Amino acid sequence: MGLTANRYPPSPIRFRPLSLRCLITAGPTREFLDPVRFVSNPSTGKMGYALAAAARAAGWTVDLVSGPVSLPEPAGVMVYPVVSAAEMLRQTDALFGPCDILIMTAAVSDWRPQVSHPQKLKKTGEALTVEFEPTEDILAALARRRRPDQLLVGFAAETEDVEAHALAKLARKDVDLIAANSVAGPQGAFGSDQNRLVLLGRDGFRAVLGPAAKTAVATALIAQLAPFLAARSR
Repeated sequence: MGLTANRYPPSPIRFRPLSLRCLITAGPTREFLDPVRFVSNPSTGKMGYALAAAARAAGWTVDLVSGPVSLPEPAGVMVYPVVSAAEMLRQTDALFGPCDILIMTAAVSDWRPQVSHPQKLKKTGEALTVEFEPTEDILAALARRRRPDQLLVGFAAETEDVEAHALAKLARKDVDLIAANSVAGPQGAFGSDQNRLVLLGRDGFRAVLGPAAKTAVATALIAQLAPFLAARSR
């Protein structure tokens, strides 16, 4: 007996590729005043690099856009080094199109000097006034051109009212999830091998990850994304 064309109705489920493509940003950015002085923050990149390793262990294809850090490259991960917020925007924008998941862990500088001097400024004993301008909002820029099936995860490092500020950022950036943590104190979570994240989403979703080693928190966060990815694949 011959086969009948269109015997079975098409499945309503859109299947994702076996290897999801994940784009992660990590580390600080540097905004230069002159060739030897810059504005930055204490981010070490450890959380982002741990997430890249955990995503790779989950079988995902991982692109890691990294600010200046002193960490070994995670095995099997493609690393793209950048320095400034503008460079990070250009690189993430170039990689964003084919990705399924974006995790913005990087501590991007919010301001840069309006003027970057080509030569080292000499100390004269006089006060120095520096005017700053805002850097590019990378996450918001990418969210404006996202596909409906892409999952966007932001990070919010706060010193007070951590969850309230994170929820405001979730709405302002128009992302799906935001991982909030406290960086209160001299370095907070920036210089530590430990972390505690509160993962917040729309409709009241809340999950606490840690306190634990950043490697363990990273594995837990990647696992938390599974139901969100499954919902988007339908």
